[in-house]
Amino acid sequence: MGSKVISSAQGGRGFRLCYLTRNYRGVEGSGNKAKTDNEDTLKEMGAVNLGLPRTFHDNKVLKFVIDLAGVLAYCIRVRKNDVVVLQYPVKKYFSFLCRVAHAKGAKVITLIHDLGSMRRKKLTIQQEIDRLMHADYVIASNEVMRQWLDNNGYRNPLGALGLFDYRSKTVAPEHNNEPHGERSIVYAGALAMRKNAFILQLPNVIEGYKMHIYGNRSGLPSLQNSDRLVFHDFMPADKFIEGVEGDFGFVWDGDDIDSCTGSFGEYLRYNSPHKVSFYLRAGMPIIIWKEAALANLVESEGIGKCVGSIRELNTLFARITDKEMAEMRGNVRRVSARLARGGFFREALEKALHELV
Repeated sequence: MGSKVISSAQGGRGFRLCYLTRNYRGVEGSGNKAKTDNEDTLKEMGAVNLGLPRTFHDNKVLKFVIDLAGVLAYCIRVRKNDVVVLQYPVKKYFSFLCRVAHAKGAKVITLIHDLGSMRRKKLTIQQEIDRLMHADYVIASNEVMRQWLDNNGYRNPLGALGLFDYRSKTVAPEHNNEPHGERSIVYAGALAMRKNAFILQLPNVIEGYKMHIYGNRSGLPSLQNSDRLVFHDFMPADKFIEGVEGDFGFVWDGDDIDSCTGSFGEYLRYNSPHKVSFYLRAGMPIIIWKEAALANLVESEGIGKCVGSIRELNTLFARITDKEMAEMRGNVRRVSARLARGGFFREALEKALHELV
């Protein structure tokens, strides 16, 4: 595709869609997977990489050198009428990359993966807004984050993504929709006291279902054994998608079973966990905290259930009929297909381009 020029929807004016890749220290982490998937979607849309080719080196010094060289290449290659897509946060270079683009007569669309002023508190809210104002258009992770940015002073055009895509050729098997006995839910991810200490309370709470946990149990050393908690070793993503067994994927963070608390739990009010997309690609409907940013999307798409407390699960499953379960799984297949082809990012970006150029 190389130098393919995409025609503007307004007035027939042409522009180059561009992006900047970097060195990734592996793609096992959800953030890197989401970013590389979006880069693949950009390439399919004819976008031009203004930096060096994407690489995967673990050495920190080599990573720094490669990323810096990519930024220097970007400075030379970006040109008038380009539309550059940057995935935020861009460590160290975001404001600089925006300034260079504007100096060359280009525009910048930014997709937000994470906000430093929220969970990590590395920036004040005002510092984050001031930084993001360097972009001409921001695609927030979801509608709740879009509203938060608007309420806190971001004044350039805003859009919202919804779900982060999960590109993979692996397809989840069809689930058996015959009458089901005891339900099961799946919880996947790195385990640690600061992120999911709520699991310690589950042996005394779970009734009538089992939770399958995919992660390193050593992260919760004081966890008691329970026949309701079933632990599994780490499973590569594609193996998980094609082989995980469970009725629902569970999204919950923090140290409390009655609400998502702490910095990780509170962040669910604003972010779009990549875990949601991962579960959907594995063919599982979602159970999520009712105050999470994605709760409305889960309900409107018919792809799961929202709860205020984990205690509610003891009676929730008994109320879900086999017909309702089959309908949710059908909706999951529809949304999963959209995630697999990069549909959420593609649609949000096309909307941004229509408004911006």
